[in-house]
Amino acid sequence: MKVDKMSISLAAELGDEVRKAARKAGTGLSTWLAEAAAAKLRTEALQEFLDAWEREQGPLTAGELARAERELGFRPARRSP
Repeated sequence: MKVDKMSISLAAELGDEVRKAARKAGTGLSTWLAEAAAAKLRTEALQEFLDAWEREQGPLTAGELARAERELGFRPARRSP
């Protein structure tokens, strides 16, 4: 597999947290960062898709959002009274 070596800079506290997260996940720092970057790209692609969908179809309804949460296994956030 071809790799692209990069040098990055993080705030010290963020760097510490990233290292802890990689250790907790049992992966190397490069693997953890690559997975985090891939997740961010998937999130952005999904947001772009949903934005385009809503421009063409109109906003998702509360019922559609609730169904998606159920099917994806998400629990809706609790709202304060």
